[in-house]
This record gives sequence, C-alpha cells and structure tokens, in this order.
Amino acid sequence: MMLCYSLVVALAIATSVIAGQFDFDTTTQQFPIVALPPPPPPPIADTSGRLVHDAAHPWHAPEEGDMRGPCPGLNTLASHGWLPRDGVATPAQIITAVQEGFNMGYDLAAFVTYAGHIVDGNLLTNKLSIGQATNRTGPPPPPPAHAGGLSAHGAFEGDASITRGDAYLGDNDSFNATLFDEFVSVSEKYGGGAYDFAAAGALRMARIRDSIARNPYFRLLAPRYHTAYAESVFPIAFFIDGRRTGAERTRLDPAVARGFFESARMPPDFWRSSSPWGRPEVGIAVDALYRAHPISPGSNNGTVDSYTHDPTSPRLHQFCEMYTDYVNVTVRELYPNAKGVLLAALNKNLDYLYSALGRTSCPQVPPFV
Repeated sequence: MMLCYSLVVALAIATSVIAGQFDFDTTTQQFPIVALPPPPPPPIADTSGRLVHDAAHPWHAPEEGDMRGPCPGLNTLASHGWLPRDGVATPAQIITAVQEGFNMGYDLAAFVTYAGHIVDGNLLTNKLSIGQATNRTGPPPPPPAHAGGLSAHGAFEGDASITRGDAYLGDNDSFNATLFDEFVSVSEKYGGGAYDFAAAGALRMARIRDSIARNPYFRLLAPRYHTAYAESVFPIAFFIDGRRTGAERTRLDPAVARGFFESARMPPDFWRSSSPWGRPEVGIAVDALYRAHPISPGSNNGTVDSYTHDPTSPRLHQFCEMYTDYVNVTVRELYPNAKGVLLAALNKNLDYLYSALGRTSCPQVPPFV
C-alpha cells in the first residue's frame, strides 16, 4: 500500500513538471502516464517453424478507425490478431508479435521496435500506432515530438518504399498498385518470376532512382538509408512459408506477396520461418543487396536529379555510427528539452534500445539531461 501511494505521489509531482508544456484535455485520465516504461519481454521459447495462420489468429478486415500504415508486416500481424487489431500497441506487444508471427530474431525485433517507438510513439503512455496519429495513444508529448505513428514521414518511414509512394508525391501510407506492378515486373526479369535476392536488389535500386528522378526533396539518410535496404529483405525473410526448403526458401511468389502488401493477409495454412531472422541474417542479406547495387547516403537539393552524397550520414557497415547518429541527431531533434517524467521515459527507452544491441563494442550515448 505504501509503495502504491508513493508511486501516485511521484506521478503527481512528475505530471506537474510537464503540465506547463503539455496540453491535457478531459480524456487524459483515460491514458495513464507511464513513469518508467516496463522492460522488453524475454525472447520467445520456441523459435521453430510453425503454423501461424491458425484458428486462434483468423484474418479480419480492419474496422473503421483501426490503424494500418506503411509496414505490411505489422499490418498483417494486427489483422490476424497477433497484435491488437486496432493497430495501437506497446513495444512489448510488438516485440512478441513479430517473433511469434514471423520468427523475427529477438535482437532485431527489440532494436527496430524501440527505434520506431522512440521517434513515432507516445513515450508518456508507452503506446505506438502502426499507422497514422490517433488519440488512442493518448495526448501527444510537447513538440517537436509528435507521437505521429509509423506513418509519420521523415523519422522511421521514408522515401523509395517498395509498395508505398513518397510522401512528397502523395500517399505514403496505402498500397500502390502501380508500384506493385513494378515489383512483379522486376521479379519476372531478375528472379525468374519470384521475388528473390536478385530481384530485391534490382527493385531497391529502381525505387531509389525513381525517387531521385521525381521527388525534389528525396532523402536517403540514416536511419532511412538502413531501413530501406532492410525492408527489401523482409518479404523474403517473413512472407515465405517456413516449410519451403532449398532454393524455394528464398523465392517469394508475387501473388503471395500481394496478399501481405495489399490486404495484410497471410495465405491459408501459413507457417512462419523455420528459423529466426535476426540482425546477423538480415545484415548478410542487406550487404549482398548493397554490393550488387551500391549507392551512398544522400539527398536531392530541392530539384529532381540532384542527388548528392552526404558524407556525414553513416553507411550500411557503420552500425555504431548509425546508432550514435540516431540518438544524437534523429532523437535529439525531437526531444531537445525533455523534462520530468518525459525525460525519464525517454532515457529508459534509449536504455532498452542500447540493450537490444547485445554484446557490442559500440559505446552507449550518455542519457539526455
């Protein structure tokens, strides 16, 4: 009882610290402030391939108001009930769902979840929309932080997506049939009718070149530079039935891919990957794509076809630099003056992000003050 009372007092004091910079409305009481976000969940015990489109996880079309966004994998997990079907989740729920539903390795699951949550989630309520901003994540933190969900452009979501358009060119959130036609065409040309690593590399470069040619404000800088290559690998890692073997293990049927990308729907009787895809496995595949079609991080300068290399942005092999740049540049721009409970939640989430690196020689960026 004393512990609970002390926590209430602490929360009251912390809330008063940020009240001047945070507009609370009458709905705030529905979204309790999380003084210190809970630690990430442990890794799942069973990492073998198994049925995941089962009776307990049927596909349901999103209802009005449900959040869906630029990540077809998370959309699919929500539509099958591995995530909350409304598309609003905690980091722990996402980390567990991507492991259970797709067999994403724990190291990768924790790192990408916290990387997305810190820039696009609500650190005060520990909730993240997998799509656009919604009041179901609670009142937003003070700007320039936004809790805009994974659809928010410029932090985690970015240009040159496989099946979503650039934000400057229109809808960066919804399935783009024209871009998927290119997915099919490239798969036929380079993959013999399947989306394999050869097709993935060719499509990655084609999408980059298209953005350079049509988007005067195209940016391919960290962290988007890294996630662009990773998202090209993810369909091969997570959208192929885990019972496939040999060469077929890395050949994705475009018809199956369309179900994930357009409808957020697993095929009937779908099995997750037979073994985890973590940072080492995805990293090897990303490196192969890059070596086949290399490009340095950079951006257009306000006109099309003006792509210029930016030597300050970390490259793919510079993982420690990418982590440091993410914290000191991307995150600090969103939280230049965090105070009280928001500062505590931010630093705790940054601790969880660093812990996801596992054994690493990368020095941890000091806590924000």
